[in-house]
Amino acid sequence: MEQLKIFVTVDNILFNMAASNVPQILQLRATIKKKNGDCEPREWTYHMTEGSTDLRTEGRPDMKTELFSSSCPDGIILRETGHGYQRFLFYNRSPQPPEECVNEFRSLTYCLNSKAFLQTPREKEACKLSSD
Repeated sequence: MEQLKIFVTVDNILFNMAASNVPQILQLRATIKKKNGDCEPREWTYHMTEGSTDLRTEGRPDMKTELFSSSCPDGIILRETGHGYQRFLFYNRSPQPPEECVNEFRSLTYCLNSKAFLQTPREKEACKLSSD
């Protein structure tokens, strides 16, 4: 569960991904609602690789992010790899994705040799996404 320890204190995360005015760049903003009630803003800049599903995270040359489609509506799957770790993330537009979507994700990631699974509880109201 080492690769997921960063998420243990998280209750929920609200994301906004937008294309940059620079081609081949995606900007991701998020607010992370911690289990203790605190809100933590975050930002990432991803550089797209032409002709590929690979993304490179600015400031993290050791990390590679791959995008996968999901058969579940409004869902996307990411695989992040870095120095000695691999983790899969399932993001969905719905705060409570259908159970069959979560089960499909668990099954897929298990087949890809991912044995740890963590689902954020989403018990608290999401933080507001900052507008700056």
